Amino acid sequence: MPVLRVALDLPLHRLFDYVVGSASADDVGYRVRVPFGKGERIGVIAGVADISEWPVAQLKPAGDILRDLPPLPRDFFELCEFASTYYQAALGEVVMQALPAGLKRLAAPVRRAGSLASAPAQATPPDLTREQVAALDAIDPQAGFAAHLLFGVTGSGKTEVYLRLIERMLAAGRQVLLLVPEINLTPQLEGRVRARFPGSVVVSLHSELAEAARERNWRAAFAGEAAIVLGTRLAIFTPMPCLGLIVVDEEHDASFKQQDGMRYSARDVAVFRAHQLRIPVLLGSATPSLESWANAQGRRYGLLTLSERANPEATLPAVQLVDTRKMKVADGVSEPLLAAIRTRLERGEQSLIFLNRRGYAPVLACAACGWVSRCQRCAANLVLHLADRRLRCHHCGFEGRVPIACPTCGNQDVHPFGRGTQRLESWLTEQFPKARILRVDRDSVKSRKQWEAMLEQIHGGDADILVGTQMLAKGHDFPKLTLVGVLGADAALFAADWRAPERLFAQLMQVAGRAGRAELKGEVLIQTEYPDHPLFAALAAHDYPGFAASLLREREQAGFPPYAFQAMLRAEAPEMAAAIAFLATASALPVVQEHGNVVLYDPVPMKLSRLANLERGQLLAESHSRPALQAFLPRWREAIEGIKAPSRLRWHLEVDPLEF
Repeated sequence: MPVLRVALDLPLHRLFDYVVGSASADDVGYRVRVPFGKGERIGVIAGVADISEWPVAQLKPAGDILRDLPPLPRDFFELCEFASTYYQAALGEVVMQALPAGLKRLAAPVRRAGSLASAPAQATPPDLTREQVAALDAIDPQAGFAAHLLFGVTGSGKTEVYLRLIERMLAAGRQVLLLVPEINLTPQLEGRVRARFPGSVVVSLHSELAEAARERNWRAAFAGEAAIVLGTRLAIFTPMPCLGLIVVDEEHDASFKQQDGMRYSARDVAVFRAHQLRIPVLLGSATPSLESWANAQGRRYGLLTLSERANPEATLPAVQLVDTRKMKVADGVSEPLLAAIRTRLERGEQSLIFLNRRGYAPVLACAACGWVSRCQRCAANLVLHLADRRLRCHHCGFEGRVPIACPTCGNQDVHPFGRGTQRLESWLTEQFPKARILRVDRDSVKSRKQWEAMLEQIHGGDADILVGTQMLAKGHDFPKLTLVGVLGADAALFAADWRAPERLFAQLMQVAGRAGRAELKGEVLIQTEYPDHPLFAALAAHDYPGFAASLLREREQAGFPPYAFQAMLRAEAPEMAAAIAFLATASALPVVQEHGNVVLYDPVPMKLSRLANLERGQLLAESHSRPALQAFLPRWREAIEGIKAPSRLRWHLEVDPLEF
């Protein structure tokens, strides 16, 4: 009797065996109903065997094999097996999380016929610059696998290069996968892609889609009906029968790294998938990740450079540092920045004031007794949101009312300390009562429709001053925006996280690039108490290569990635002692001594040591050899699974961690 080897959505590193009346290798890739525990689940057939490691008498019979879709292809399983092996994730979790929710339900949902139509009107392609032509000529879609890094300053026309490559692929009858880091970048880009290719089916795949729409779009991609798939990180696993090109836009963005469940980097999986299918992959950014930049410098990736803005009348904005040590700062805003805003209002131009901290103030405090608004569940402060008079934790979601007096001493004189976007918006409204001020952050934009309406408002000239977080830092083109003011940049200069300078530079360079993208000249004012810091000097000169070179030298000397390879074991429990004890046991396992080329550091509490009433610790494993680390991790994980841990302790292993 044939045995089905079934992948189930469970964090267990094994397949599950079921007997079936008849089956063959042709059934691999079909979904199947199987009994599990006291109920049923949907799984995917990963193999068909004649025997099982378990006695046949103990195996349960499988239910119906679902043939409403063609079987998932071999290359899909190979991709999932790579992700499972590299990221130490259960194969079943990888396979099943790649499917839309509707295909994992026992009861098939009622499906409505959806529209897959594209935009009716075609936009006229702009003339290409010399550098854009050179970049396109360097990418040969017929040459097999090649990884290219498209390093282009903001406004240099990277998207146009993507569109021209897509045009070539469609002409050859191939599909294209275009990845973006965040959902809020999708509407604008999707509209542009649809307008450019009116005869092609364009679908999007991201978490904000309704379940039915997501399944419909996934089916269109799987069937080869969708010529262009535009998606966020999870779209990298979408099976596409005629895939000819993968593009990763803003490849440096941390959003491409999944931080829960199966922890993977969509950018790195994209490179593997391109290699697997022998197709080109293009990584684009104005501020590439240091890993990608090092690969380009080492000629593992081809380096394509766009050093000038695509619009011949547009120039890179002038960056000026405002030394706040030598002047009065009113509620966080200096007089030079205020004067620059006034000038833009007089000209009818737009200004963006960038503060990457939402809410009204980071903390509410009592000067009499020292009480601060701490989260009851996390090692973090509750942020004051004055608009609805709530204190909120931005980590676990806990919230409470704003107290009318100090909960500790009864003092009614409690004050907000620091500032967020709500407070800045309120203060700017007082300074410029006639100006139309628009705040753009996660509190003001909670849905795709709200985001689209806000973008329309900005493009229509119905906003004079934008107050925004990193939501506005990348991927947007506002022709009337000529001033960017940056507040609170110093906080990241001396952070404990060794990646902080790289992230800060990318963030500031991206937000600075929003200014002066059309004929109007742009200006960037950065308030700082450290104007002599090398980071600001490189930023003022728009010198990413120089800044990247200096950071890479530092990392090589320190033995940090990309010159070392890391994995992080994290544990969380009601008590920190239990988490640290578990990690200490994991570091002392015999398998650790068998791999002398892997170093394990001491277990320590995480930076955010408590989250949602759980104490969190971490243990770093590091090697200067990726193969050595990859050989060590599966054996270590198997040994860790054998540790008898407290019932409420949870742990996970993350490869190539970004957060420390």
